[in-house]
Amino acid sequence: MFPLWLKIAIAAGWILLIILIAWFVSRFTPSQPEIIRKIVHIGSGNVILLAWWFQIPAYVGISAAILAGLISVLSYFVPILPGINSVGRRSLGTFFYAVSIGILVGYFWYLHKPEYAALGILIMTWGDGLAALIGQRFGKHKYYLFGVNKSWEGSLTMTVVSYLVSIIILLATRGISWQIWLVSALVSIIATLLESVSFWGIDNLTVPIGSAILAYGLTQIF
Repeated sequence: MFPLWLKIAIAAGWILLIILIAWFVSRFTPSQPEIIRKIVHIGSGNVILLAWWFQIPAYVGISAAILAGLISVLSYFVPILPGINSVGRRSLGTFFYAVSIGILVGYFWYLHKPEYAALGILIMTWGDGLAALIGQRFGKHKYYLFGVNKSWEGSLTMTVVSYLVSIIILLATRGISWQIWLVSALVSIIATLLESVSFWGIDNLTVPIGSAILAYGLTQIF
């Protein structure tokens, strides 16, 4: 459909567009830093759909993930994209995010099952992203786990969004069956449990990888 260089250019252009939007919001609106980070978090994660649709080779995705990981580590010491990255912020979430994308692309592209990589990454992208926003805005019922403040409203959002992501991708790729509904329910519950353990941003690693592997394993069993 398109030459490889154009596919890569479109994917890179999408990421640059998201960063530009985040910078614009940061520069010209009074939005809180967390909102800016979630714009990048949610927007950039959707690049997996382009990679899947364009059938971009695994080595391209892995290379991009390595580059993103290096930039994220550097951003803790150098004010790269101020307002988007928080220098000295006690979280490796962005780094783990890049690592999880590299691992999932490498593994599931090799198995010729890119839909599971997309499932795991999009659960992290939309589930975790919206859970944080809803939890901060509407979270009235708090709980603490491993010293991290969470809300039941945010966790419920994570469960619902994870279920919707799972069911849409699995129905589209595996067909309609009662097993798909069950698998999606189990994946959404486990994803929520993994997201609740989020010290140092480790959920950006455990949620996408755990969700993808669980979904793949359960669909193979059923």
